[in-house]
Amino acid sequence: MKTSLLAEHIREVKDFPKEGISFKDITPILSSPELSAKVIDSFVECLNNKEIDAIVGVESRGFLFGMLLANALKVPFIPVRKAGKLPADTIVEEYALEYGTAKVEIHTDAIQEGWNIVVHDDLLA
Repeated sequence: MKTSLLAEHIREVKDFPKEGISFKDITPILSSPELSAKVIDSFVECLNNKEIDAIVGVESRGFLFGMLLANALKVPFIPVRKAGKLPADTIVEEYALEYGTAKVEIHTDAIQEGWNIVVHDDLLA
């Protein structure tokens, strides 16, 4: 898939969620079943010959394509959630945002030693 096609469907929202931030909104991609399918097909094409044991999706927009990608590759989907949202034992990590800090967590038993994983989010910076 051409990145220009994708770029045409990513809406830039200036000063969101606060002044000085330029938010990249992927909801126009989600509103197009054809484009969403092309996105997943492109991910699968890129990853199909790799040894991948799981897809890790980062809350919340990483869940949108992450789960579909995991299903297409026939591997487990592992959610990374905001702190306090997972019901069992977790590992917590704090990270910096453009506009502050946040914490995420993952179940302690979610990833097995030696696994090759792909971390998926709507934007990694």
